[in-house]
This record gives sequence, structure tokens and C-alpha cells, in this order.
Amino acid sequence: MTPLFIPNRDARRLWLWTNALSATPTGPLDLLGTIKRLGFVQIDTIRNVTRAHNHILWSRNQNYREGAIWGALNRRDVFEHFTHDASLIHGDVLPFWRRQFDRLGAHVARSDWYKSGLAQEQITLIRDRIRAEGALSTHAFDTKADSREMWARPPHKKALDQMWYAGDLATCHRKNFVKFYDLGDRVFPAHDPAPDAEAVDWLCTQALERLSFASPGEVQRFWDAMSAREAKSWCDQARALVPVEIEGADGVRSRALAVPDIEAHLAQAPAPTTRLRLLNPFDPAIRDRMRLERLFGFAYRNEMFVPKAKRIWGYYVYPLLEGDRFVGRIELKADRKAGSLTVTGFWPEPRFTWGAARRGKLDAELARFARFASLSQIGWDLPRAA
Repeated sequence: MTPLFIPNRDARRLWLWTNALSATPTGPLDLLGTIKRLGFVQIDTIRNVTRAHNHILWSRNQNYREGAIWGALNRRDVFEHFTHDASLIHGDVLPFWRRQFDRLGAHVARSDWYKSGLAQEQITLIRDRIRAEGALSTHAFDTKADSREMWARPPHKKALDQMWYAGDLATCHRKNFVKFYDLGDRVFPAHDPAPDAEAVDWLCTQALERLSFASPGEVQRFWDAMSAREAKSWCDQARALVPVEIEGADGVRSRALAVPDIEAHLAQAPAPTTRLRLLNPFDPAIRDRMRLERLFGFAYRNEMFVPKAKRIWGYYVYPLLEGDRFVGRIELKADRKAGSLTVTGFWPEPRFTWGAARRGKLDAELARFARFASLSQIGWDLPRAA
């Protein structure tokens, strides 16, 4: 079968539409619909201006308000677990997630970080306490780490992690971002886990739906709930998939597989809004850095954990998306007490001119973002170089 050729501009248009970034982010808010469309939303401890999950959802609809997603967790419409990172996952995924509980639970139990006789003893004690007392946070326990190394973990934390990854415990709610654990069978809605082969098929199918086109490796990395071999085997055996050639930003074509109705997707996906958007570093549209660079010619890396002297850009840098092009990046810092948002770094992409119109779009987006985070002042502490 001759592969369907998808020009770069169409590939970018399709990718932004798939990630719910085509339309102007206004109108009635469908929070659960957005999460279902994305599959999951990554959560992160860093609160630079606002936490990642809040920003990701606000980017799709600016009627979203900080913290609203926790109501969905409390209602059990979503559940918290680990994809490529800690995430809030749409509830429809839960019947197919048993394999991920099993995979990660076994992996953590074997890890050198978590092997500990005391940690194993703690499992029974912690389970009994939670069964008797109800949901508890890690602060309810007081065992100490046996070393002062940065990543050393106290035995109770090891035990909580083991049970959480395995699905024996679940996040029932968070308070000031602190996780509260309860027994999994109290938190997860009643469901019959799908057989493993059915789960792999469903997860791969749903990954490709949320990617529109992908290599086997991209299918595997979407949920990160299976091995590369399992994903490749599924791609090889799924007869309805459409072979495609995707044109990259550099003109180079790469082979991929697409959903059976890829041509309908291409016809349906609209041109993206010309509004300039400030995306979160953990946004699903840019999570796969290789895919991002291949489609958009935009090289981006997250430098939060890179030593300051080795950073190319900055600590928490936001890509700037305008239409279907990334036109720059910006570093921001919030001072909630002072009510201020400060631009601490600004790097236009070399091939784009930053005239008055584009600067006006950036100012408008900064104003919207500041209002979202309840900040009343915006300042620049560097020259606004073009």
C-alpha cells in the first residue's frame, strides 16, 4: 500500500487540533471532555506561576480556574497514577490500567531505592492504619531515612510508594497539593479489569487516536504502559492502520502509521487560531521533544534540573505558539504576595520578526495569564530585544 503523504503544514495543523489547541480557548468549559480528549494531564510539584495541570487546561479553555481539576478527582471522574510522569487520567482508562499497576508495582519493589526489610514491614502497618483511620498523608508517619543523600526516602514513604504504584493505595484527594492515600478499593470505582491482551489493544488504539499519526515508539511512549516490543507487535498486527509519510519542518519525510480515518481527520482539523499562546513546559503538545522538533523545527528542552551554568535558556521557560509556529520562548517569575508577574528572559526565534503586532499579541497573552494567576502587575527586568 502506497503511504499517504502528509505535507508539513497539514501535519502541524493536525497535531495542534489533536491536542485541542486549534480553537480560540474561549466558550463553555468542558473539563472532563478536555481531559478525555488528551487522555491525561500531567501534574507537577513546581508552582512557577501556576502548576502545570492548571496551565495545560487553561491553555485549552481560559474559563478554567486554578484547582478545578481536583473536584474531578474527588468525584472519581479521574484517577491519579503514573504514565510518563505523575498524571491525572480520565476514568475511562481505569479498566485497562491493571497492567500498569502490576508493571510499576513490581518494578518499584525490585528497585534498589525501595528494597528494605523495614519498608516491607511498614506495608502491613500502613495498610492497617489506613483501613482503620481512613485517608492519611505521608505526614501521618514519622520514620526517618537511613542516609542524608538527596534521594534517600524514609521507610514509610517507600512503603506508600510501593502500594500506590501497585494500585493497592490510591490518591483520594490532595490538600495544598499534599497527597492523601486511601485503600485502592475504596477510591477506584468498581470495574472489571480488562484481560491483558485487550488492555494492550485498547491502550495502543487510544494512544494513536490522540496522536493521529505515530511511529511504534511514539505509540508506546504515549501512556508508557507497555514495552516497546508490545507496541511494535500491535502496530504490526493492526490491519486497519494507514501507512503515511510525514513531511518534517526540514522537508525530510518519515514513515509512520495513522488512524484508519486519517483523511477524515485531515479534512476536519481546522487552521489554528492566530492567537499567540504561552504553553507550559509539560504541555502534551510539546512533551515529545523529538516530535516537536521534527514537525515544527523548534528545539526545546526543559532545564529545571540542569545546573544553572549549563542552561541554554533558563529555569522555567515557556514556548510561545502563534498559529502553527513556535515564534519564541519566555521565562517568567511570579510573586504572589506582591501580585506581580515578571519577565526574566525572552528569546525570539531567529526566523521571526517581532514587530508591534506580535508584541501586542504577547502582551495580551501575558495579561490573560496574569489574570488567571490573580496577578495584577506585569514587568520586564530585561531589555525587550527583538
